[in-house]
Amino acid sequence: MDLYTFAKFLHIGAGTTALIGFWSAGMARKGGALHVRVGQIYLAAMTVVMVTGLIMAATLFARGKVVSASFLSYLIVITAAASWNSWRAIRDKRDWQRFSGPMFRVLGALSALSGLAIFWLGYVRGIPLFMGFAFVGIGVGFGTWRDIRRGPEDAKWWLRQHYRSMMGNGVATHIAFLGLGLPRLLPELAGSTLQLISWFGPIAVAFAAALYWDRRYPRRATPVVAQPSSIHAGA
Repeated sequence: MDLYTFAKFLHIGAGTTALIGFWSAGMARKGGALHVRVGQIYLAAMTVVMVTGLIMAATLFARGKVVSASFLSYLIVITAAASWNSWRAIRDKRDWQRFSGPMFRVLGALSALSGLAIFWLGYVRGIPLFMGFAFVGIGVGFGTWRDIRRGPEDAKWWLRQHYRSMMGNGVATHIAFLGLGLPRLLPELAGSTLQLISWFGPIAVAFAAALYWDRRYPRRATPVVAQPSSIHAGA
């Protein structure tokens, strides 16, 4: 078994774990012990997904499959941004400056730049799917710039950052299953319709879910600046 095949099997296993973990954490009581533990397992699985994805992307580049490798690399970047932000929002919920530090900014910039690159690649190669999905990364980059410029909205800024980032993680997890895994399990379902649903359906659902949570936790009229914490446990 070569490295690519080994990484692919690990990628599939970790992705399956992440899919189960996403729904388990989502259905558990928010902030409860089960929610926290399953969320940790989910993010650990997503880390394996990203590491194995990097190995697969590097192998594809080496084999001359530039289009596939480029798109996989793009997915890894936006997934890394969502995973990092969802984790640090909890860790740094009393310290906006720490949360919005160098990694937050770098991942936001990389998301925007990789989104622009994938849009260009989709335009040059005539792949509308790439062009449409590129706006996810561009949107992440714009959101990062907006958050840095505005600062924390109120005392609940960390909660919004967490669930919005987890919605982004959910998009990646479900796209991988619906767009890549399901057609292999059930080849009779493969086709352009499933492809469109699998790529843009999760985005639509995540957008609707984010609107719901935004209405549940509305911004306060007067922003509250989060004060730095004197102790950064686990940082």
